[in-house]
Amino acid sequence: MTNIIIIPTYNEKDSIELLIKTIFNLIPDIYIMVVDDNSPDGTAKIIEKLKTQYPNLSLLKRAAKQGLGKAYVAGFKKIMESRQNFENIIMMDGDFSHNPKYLPEMIKLSKNHDLVIGSRYIHGGSVAKEWEFWRKLLSYGANIYVQIILGFKIKDWTAGFNLIKTSILKKINLDLLLPRGYAFQFSFKHHLLKNNARAIEFPIHFEERVKGKSKMSSSIITEAVFAPWKILFSEIKDFPTN
Repeated sequence: MTNIIIIPTYNEKDSIELLIKTIFNLIPDIYIMVVDDNSPDGTAKIIEKLKTQYPNLSLLKRAAKQGLGKAYVAGFKKIMESRQNFENIIMMDGDFSHNPKYLPEMIKLSKNHDLVIGSRYIHGGSVAKEWEFWRKLLSYGANIYVQIILGFKIKDWTAGFNLIKTSILKKINLDLLLPRGYAFQFSFKHHLLKNNARAIEFPIHFEERVKGKSKMSSSIITEAVFAPWKILFSEIKDFPTN
């Protein structure tokens, strides 16, 4: 079983080196692809240096910051074009919000599932104690909101720590995925579930980022409010009428 992790980065120089070393110490034979959106802080230079130490590390450099979803889609396409046959693709943040200690359990669960979600909102899951009440309420409420609209029994639609079987990912049109932040996270999950992906959530503790600033913005939140309806109405539009 060959696994590859995609880590999108933008200004993650303070955490990315330690994260990559931690992952390779935990699972030496795993592959990592960093997709960097031309970080002005020199994140890509750190990856270039680390590549000499870790042959399973690769870097996909993009010309400008284009959003989380587009970074992942670029990584997905690069992997599926590769001669290397990767069975699973793992998505995780570059700031230690997603603790690498969960990777072995995630990979183990992939034996019988196409989509494995590191969930904050099932029994045993939790969010960082540093989160203010409004942020906890917003995140929890948003996931209930998306679940009601889209219908599948997923508790953590906006989870960013996910494993996807490459075989099921190939069944969806990546260019139809919503491109930004939270909207991307539940857009791709919904497409996979519509293609009968066998999904499972397992509990994780979501850490506050170790260093750097959160990339959440009001525009990302606004898009996430309207995105479930976009997905729903696109299905109604495409539904056969005869």
